[in-house]
Amino acid sequence: MSRSTEKTKPYMILVLDAGNSNIDIGCIENGEVLCVDRMETNRRKTESEYAVTMESILRLNGKAPSDFEGAVISSVVPPLTDTLRLAVKRLTGLDAIVVGPGIETGLNIGLDAPDTMGADLVAAAVAAQAAYPMPCVLFDMGTATTVSVMDKTGKFLGGAVMPGLGISMDALSNVTAQLPHISLDPPKKCISSNTVDCMKSGAVFGYASAVDGMLDRIQEELGTPVTAVATGGLAPKVVPWCRHRVELDSGLLLKGLWLIWIKNKPQHTPK
Repeated sequence: MSRSTEKTKPYMILVLDAGNSNIDIGCIENGEVLCVDRMETNRRKTESEYAVTMESILRLNGKAPSDFEGAVISSVVPPLTDTLRLAVKRLTGLDAIVVGPGIETGLNIGLDAPDTMGADLVAAAVAAQAAYPMPCVLFDMGTATTVSVMDKTGKFLGGAVMPGLGISMDALSNVTAQLPHISLDPPKKCISSNTVDCMKSGAVFGYASAVDGMLDRIQEELGTPVTAVATGGLAPKVVPWCRHRVELDSGLLLKGLWLIWIKNKPQHTPK
């Protein structure tokens, strides 16, 4: 859809990205992310409970369920996917598009089993393809950190998965008797002289170094420089300390959901 066409249709859609720890809920109008909030991922909640929580979050952000023309869901938590779809239907009356097999994305996926690619990776790659020069490497820093590589044509080649920064530090504190749980603020220097700052140095500077190291290896393997982009809740903790240039794009995945909705939206919208 051309930009001029989009401007004549003031669509606002509800987007949900369900991850293992949190569910991002956003409102997007004509490709612009108006607001983003978050609710805890809880597999025990019913569709009605999620509908109530979503309505409260929307009203806190000045939005009403009747404001939306469409909805789209990305989920990496299969037991919750249908619950969220039904919650959206109950709250807004809309049939949400669920990212998965059979949904048009425009993405060329070069994996051994394309149908196994996570919906979050699909949405982020679609957004990156539209917004950034290729080849491109995406770091999505959430419960796990996923590394996604796209070649110069925008084809999704694959990537890597690392333990997330948060769960790595939780594991370190939980299995050692003398290491506390800490915040992820960076210390003043890499060579630290107390336990807490040593842990912060390892977490923040160590993780930034891991990102830099992966970029070095990926660029060597591809034989060309890449555009590096980071998203996810923990990206702001890491990106400022990377030595490679890494673009921070917190709304990347939600923008991808908007683009997927545009490709799959019904011919006749409810309003």
